[in-house]
Amino acid sequence: MNEFPVQLDQSRAPIYEALQTFRQMRVVPFDVPGHKHGRGNPEMTAFLGEKCVTIDVNSMKPLDNLCHPVSVIKEAEELAADAFGAAHAFLMVGGTTSSVQTMVLATCKRGDKIILPRNVHRSVINALVLCGAVPVYVNPEVDDRLGISLGMRRDQVFKAIRENPDAVAVLVNNPTYYGICSDLKSIVRMAHDAGMYCLADEAHGTHFYFGAGMPTSAMEAGADMAAVSMHKSGGSLTQSSFLLTGPRMNPGHVRQIINLTQTTSGSYLLMSSLDISRRMLALHGREIFAKVTTMADYAREEVNAIGGYYAFGKELVNGDSIFDFDPTKLSIHTRDIGLAGIEVYDILRDEYDIQIEFGDIGNILAYLSIGDRTQELERLVSALAEIRRRYQRDGSGLLDTEYLDPEVVATPQEAFYAPKKSLPLDETEGCVCSEFVMCYPPGIPILAPGERITRDILDYIKFAKEKGCSMTGPEDPDILRLNVLA
Repeated sequence: MNEFPVQLDQSRAPIYEALQTFRQMRVVPFDVPGHKHGRGNPEMTAFLGEKCVTIDVNSMKPLDNLCHPVSVIKEAEELAADAFGAAHAFLMVGGTTSSVQTMVLATCKRGDKIILPRNVHRSVINALVLCGAVPVYVNPEVDDRLGISLGMRRDQVFKAIRENPDAVAVLVNNPTYYGICSDLKSIVRMAHDAGMYCLADEAHGTHFYFGAGMPTSAMEAGADMAAVSMHKSGGSLTQSSFLLTGPRMNPGHVRQIINLTQTTSGSYLLMSSLDISRRMLALHGREIFAKVTTMADYAREEVNAIGGYYAFGKELVNGDSIFDFDPTKLSIHTRDIGLAGIEVYDILRDEYDIQIEFGDIGNILAYLSIGDRTQELERLVSALAEIRRRYQRDGSGLLDTEYLDPEVVATPQEAFYAPKKSLPLDETEGCVCSEFVMCYPPGIPILAPGERITRDILDYIKFAKEKGCSMTGPEDPDILRLNVLA
């Protein structure tokens, strides 16, 4: 490392600049992709635009190579690391799923224990299927009123570390889909004191690095790796992400792990969007996210004034299982008007042409970010008021919790690859599941491979299906049958 680090120019966007130069070169393409700057697929070119398809190119010397960057991609990664306060940053074009899986695969091998909350995204458990690591779940508390899972309590993490001193890593959601944060600094300290890595799933926390008054970011807390979903709140194209690492991680090893699963044909559309968006946030992020926070505060106040709904925020903070709250999140509890969140979600889309992020058993989430405007929020608030007036009913038949503690019988890898049989859903009680079942979004498994199927879980699956949740995971797309261990 340099004794006096060079001050990087965050107004630069090396990949974007290289593509602009490339566009002016009038290169004759005898390489892939086969559409040849859009000429071979005029319908696609007309739909996506000539400017877009002419930079959908393959790796070449002037544009660098994502698998082994030495020039413009390397410069873009250095700028990203500087902007996020990381030792290193990797451009990821397989979504934050790829970033999350890299974190697990870079720190865990078959038989290693990893401490994590059960309310993780399926990408985490997918990584356990791939590498054979053993999950040690810290079951989160549940807010009885809202029915949602919270963060990890410090004493729960301490207990898990004490009882599993051979674990290699602790993984934390920062924040959860609902905006709830654990005490990340304390968890990092506990993990490091025990000789473990600390990994952060920051799929919903890009803005923590740039906004004022935000919860602590993973790099600020001293975490070893963080998966940052730039396309969610950072403005880049869908499927683009950053993987950040701290000084304890070997970047060469991390790159090797990334190259095990990530494409060798990295999309320059995605990479340039990361480059441009990083520049925007580095230069203007504080101002941008101040506006987003102001809009979210206004929306919470207006929604709560309707009556019946509860748009929750920082008042939930208790210093432990809800250590902090993401002020940009517009999470709204709906069960008090007698409607499941998924029912409100469907009504907003089908009758008001308003697409929110997701609805679950008792809540909805309207995702606010850099592209939102106050007038759209007012339309949402107005629609919610009208839905309450038109559809409010007695909610005594609704389920009251979003999270069910799992009984883990086998590791995800053992269960996923074990001999299995397919049974009708109603006949699976007591069996051990060998596949995933989840509502997507948010993509947190109701069942994961290796977990026992209980009556409560079956009731939850049936209720979610009846209410119209988008259920994914099993081989049977209708979820009338489940694969269980034979």
